[in-house]
Amino acid sequence: MSMASLPSFLCALLIFSLSFHGILAVKYVVIVEAPPNHGGTVKFNTIIGGIPYTQQIMGQINTFIWSTLFQQNTPADRKPVDTIQLFIKDFIGAEGVTWGSDRINVSAVYLRDYNGPMATKWEYTSLLYHEMTHVFQWNGEGKAPIMLTEGIADYAILKANYFPPAFAKPGSGDKWDQGYDFTARFLEYCDGLVPGFVAKLNKMMRKTYDVSFFKNLTGKPVEQL
Repeated sequence: MSMASLPSFLCALLIFSLSFHGILAVKYVVIVEAPPNHGGTVKFNTIIGGIPYTQQIMGQINTFIWSTLFQQNTPADRKPVDTIQLFIKDFIGAEGVTWGSDRINVSAVYLRDYNGPMATKWEYTSLLYHEMTHVFQWNGEGKAPIMLTEGIADYAILKANYFPPAFAKPGSGDKWDQGYDFTARFLEYCDGLVPGFVAKLNKMMRKTYDVSFFKNLTGKPVEQL
């Protein structure tokens, strides 16, 4: 290749690279459905940072899930998601809910009433780590136990260092599939035995689920771990 043709070659390569990443990019749509004067909406806009912060942190969390949590380095490994829609809604109940595979509802009531121990923005970010993990995780096409998938979502906030002070301590809980932070601590233990355990387990759960996956990865039945 001649030196004269080098700039045009690099330009073409740059265009290809940008186009390639554009194809892989996930779009983050944030919709505030709660009334403008709702206390949760006010906190969302003035304390959390509103739509700009939400879209920014969703992108960061997306990268964390692909690269660190699930170690999915190629598009073929990842759950195909083009768009994630996040709604700030006026409802009572859970802090957040993932539904329809790529939609997240965040409770404006929860944002309004949250009063520590962590800052509201920190708590909101932690919630998004949990809910976005649900969007991207494999669940054995519905066969994986709910408490395991919830545990993996809480493992995400543990791995990202966004877990609150009341989070379960290592070794606590009555059983490994107790769910949420208790299962997250069990998964942390397994990851200490087999580096990348959660990423490997998630990959195995792409099409199905069986408790024998734990033995396949660790050499021991889950009851002996």
